[in-house]
Amino acid sequence: MLKEYVQERDGNYYVADSRVSLNSIVYGFRRGESPETICQSFEVLKLEEVYGAIAYYLAHQAEVDSYLHRQDDRWRASRHEAESLPSDLRERLLRARDEFHTARP
Repeated sequence: MLKEYVQERDGNYYVADSRVSLNSIVYGFRRGESPETICQSFEVLKLEEVYGAIAYYLAHQAEVDSYLHRQDDRWRASRHEAESLPSDLRERLLRARDEFHTARP
């Protein structure tokens, strides 16, 4: 039986049966992190799944690189939109985000 390590859901790629984006694995891999180091960053993943995601990336590199490029473009566009918010609203949103992250264990 062939095991799938990557799933496409709603136009995005994830490590199968998880909420971990393929982006996270690929960016770590590109930075030169070992699969073991990447795995330590995601306690929900097994080492096998990280290797499987990397193998998927290597087998579909052009497709995944194109996807990552589109994701980067979307991120830049949404950041630009956020910067064009009224300054008081933007400040309140940033403050709420910071409070959320500092309140998390």
